[in-house]
Amino acid sequence: MRRSLLRAGIGVAISVLSLFLVLRQVDVGAVARVLGNAAPGWALAVCACIATDVVCRTVRWQVLLAPIQRVRFVPVLGYLLVGYLANNVLPARLGELVRSHYLGDREGMSRATTLGTIVVERVVDTAVLVAIASAAILLLHVRGIVASAVLVGLGLTGLLVVGLAVALVAHRLPYADRALAAVERWPSVVRLAGRLRGGLAVAGRPRTVAVAVGWSLAAWGATVIGFAAAGQAVGVQLTWGQAALLAAGVSLATAIPAGPGYLGTFELAAVQIAAVFGVGADPAVALAVLVHAVILVLTSLGGAVALLSLGWRRTLPGAAPTR
Repeated sequence: MRRSLLRAGIGVAISVLSLFLVLRQVDVGAVARVLGNAAPGWALAVCACIATDVVCRTVRWQVLLAPIQRVRFVPVLGYLLVGYLANNVLPARLGELVRSHYLGDREGMSRATTLGTIVVERVVDTAVLVAIASAAILLLHVRGIVASAVLVGLGLTGLLVVGLAVALVAHRLPYADRALAAVERWPSVVRLAGRLRGGLAVAGRPRTVAVAVGWSLAAWGATVIGFAAAGQAVGVQLTWGQAALLAAGVSLATAIPAGPGYLGTFELAAVQIAAVFGVGADPAVALAVLVHAVILVLTSLGGAVALLSLGWRRTLPGAAPTR
């Protein structure tokens, strides 16, 4: 409990600091005028792109769940949106735990196993995102802090992939038997680890991972188009490479624990990256606020509708919650 509160407190502090740094660089009145003059047609295009992104992510999670249990598209979409709604109101990405709990309870699956599929999803998503950002900085010949941040992301992605691989083959490593014997005194821990590994095991299916990567590319493709459309809406002309780096960089920044809805880190990253292209802070913040607002509104409304439609309590008769 204390760790969760500490993490939440750190996240809120990071958001507050990020907002402070953004507000120091912009004229709030000018940003409001830019948003007030945004082209409605392009704003609607941003909405369509973000909705497409969510659909692609739903199919991706459905693909990762399929080796364990087949779940229909509409319920998976609902569970995903409930998690996004939780991310919008809770700090430090706690929505990932909410959606694993929600799907696990309603579908009669172990919550730890469900969480394992989300871990695989996050690794795949981060790998694709870093690949897009890396290609963009090479295409645009970007140097400086933005390029360094992407390189750090590349290194962290490598560590995530290695960590996932080690988790899958841990039982075959030297001294694995001794480690297992040491934790057998806590049967609940052993059971929980086994269920978590059951979800992580989908990473050992090359075809499943390849399909998940394909849907990740489709999702990020829609998001890149959404950022380009947002630029058009506020009068900023972005090339596809610039839109890709902006979308990828901003999304990587949201991986930093922050306050509810990634408030502050999203906008600060947009300002720093857009400066590389010679875009001023005011239009950059307007662009970021437009995309961010669309994401928050669509996912919050979708999550609220899903929660009202699906309900919170389990519908499986006699189904006992599993960890």
